[in-house]
Amino acid sequence: MIDPMFIGMVFEACIIIMASILLLLILKKYFERKHELTLYLFIIFLNFTISIVFTWLSKVLRLYTGLKYLTDPSVADPGTIESWFLLRIISFRFAMIFITLAILFTYILKINLFDVEANKIHKMIVFIYTGVSIVYMLFIYIKGNLLLDIITFTIVAIFIGAIYIPFMRRCLGAYKNVDDTTFKKAFLSLSIMSICFILVFVFQIIDRIFMLLYSIPGYTVFYYLGWISAIVAILCAYLGYIKPKAQEK
Repeated sequence: MIDPMFIGMVFEACIIIMASILLLLILKKYFERKHELTLYLFIIFLNFTISIVFTWLSKVLRLYTGLKYLTDPSVADPGTIESWFLLRIISFRFAMIFITLAILFTYILKINLFDVEANKIHKMIVFIYTGVSIVYMLFIYIKGNLLLDIITFTIVAIFIGAIYIPFMRRCLGAYKNVDDTTFKKAFLSLSIMSICFILVFVFQIIDRIFMLLYSIPGYTVFYYLGWISAIVAILCAYLGYIKPKAQEK
């Protein structure tokens, strides 16, 4: 029987390839038009893609390194620099950091689109939250401590809700209020992008819950739906916003 982790690794490799192709297309459009908002979208998608790379690496490490402390909870952390990095990779800490950065750049995109004179206190809170979150993910870690990992997911879930839900509402409002077809498609695509990125995290949480409740050795359908949502988000933004914007005279 094929190891479910191997299946997950292959699936994530395919997602990374698709995401990389879309990233190159987005970067190409940016160099053609030098549009600042396109650059922000590229940075957002780049960070999400890097987070997928780290989840893929976590599977590669557990499958092929032969390091017992990465696969056996009863084996203690050797306390080396190498183990410091590897344990945070397999615990998705680095993946969560890049998701957090993607959310931050979404907030910056929102400011540039809708709130040029954004509340300075609100901006400060967002940046402080980002910094504190990253510090927590890097340094507040104990091997095998599930509570600390749950806190990590909670931190990111709160950030996603706080940034993407208002961003989605503003995009939907702009979609309803503009008459130009190109801009309507652009705002609709950004709304779909927001929904899909929220779903990435929602599906991943549901997947973990099912695995814990029912002792499922592999991944549920929600795991695959999560990363598919990420590709849909990038594709929608590219076809609905970046490509049309780059074609403007």
